[in-house]
Amino acid sequence: MESSRHARRFRGRLVLVTGAGSGIGRATAGAFAAAGARVICADRNARTASDGADLAKELGAHDAWAECVDVADAAAMERLAERVLDAYGVVDILVNSAGVGMSGRFLDTSVADWRRTLDVNLWGVIHGCRLFARQMADRGQGGHIVTIASAAAFQPTRAVPAYATSKAAVVMLTECLRAELAEFGVGVSAVCPGFVNTPFTAAMHFAGVSEREQARLRERAVRTLGGRGCPPEKVARAVLRAVARDTPVATVTPDARLVRLMSRFAPPLRRAVARLDPPS
Repeated sequence: MESSRHARRFRGRLVLVTGAGSGIGRATAGAFAAAGARVICADRNARTASDGADLAKELGAHDAWAECVDVADAAAMERLAERVLDAYGVVDILVNSAGVGMSGRFLDTSVADWRRTLDVNLWGVIHGCRLFARQMADRGQGGHIVTIASAAAFQPTRAVPAYATSKAAVVMLTECLRAELAEFGVGVSAVCPGFVNTPFTAAMHFAGVSEREQARLRERAVRTLGGRGCPPEKVARAVLRAVARDTPVATVTPDARLVRLMSRFAPPLRRAVARLDPPS
C-alpha cells in the first residue's frame, strides 16, 4: 500500500490539504493520514472539513484538524496561514486541491463565470503557495508544495475553455515556483489526472444554459464520465509519490498521459481534437 511504503518519510510531518472535504482532497488527506502524518483538512464547508479530519484520524493520522476557508478569499487565506503557524507550526507539505468545474463555450462564459473559475482554480493556488511557501522558505528546512492540475492543462478544447485555461496556468505557476523555490530546498509538483470519479462532476457549472438544462447536463456528465473516471485514491497515491520523488509534473491516468504526449509530439492532432464538441 502506497501510504505504508512512505510511512517513514511522512510520519509526523505537518500536511495541509485544501479542498479536503471531498474528492481528491479528501482522499489525499486520508493517504497522508495513513502514512502517519499530521493533517490539516481545509475546506470551504465546515462540516465536510470536520468529516475529513475525522476520517484522517480513523486512518491513522498522528493528529488531524479541520479548518474552514474559501481559498479564493485572500484575507481568509492569510488568516488561515497565521492560525496554522501559531497553532501547529510551519507546514511541511501543502496540497492545493480545492477546485471548481466550468464547462461551456467561450462566447457563452460570463465574466462572473470566469471570475469564479480563476478565483478558485488559480488564485486559490496562488494564495496557498505565496503564504505557505514564504513560511517554508523562512524556516530554511525545506518542504514540498503540490498543485492539483488536470489533463485539461495540455489539451485545448472548445468544451471547457475557462477550466482548461485555469489548469494550464496552474502547471506554469508550478514550474515557475519549482525554479524559484529550489534554492530553499522546497520541491513543487503538479499532479495532473484525467477523468476522476468524484462529486466534482456533479457540481460542474455549465455556462449559458437554463437551470433545467444545467441539471440535465450535470446528470449526463455524471453518467458519461463517472464510470470512466479513476478513483480519487489513485490520484492521492500519485500525490504521495510525487512528493517522495520530487516529480515536476505527474500525469496520473492514461488519458492524461495521452494528451500530454499529443501536446509534445502531435500538435496538429491536438488542435483537431480541440474542435470536437462533447456529445449532447
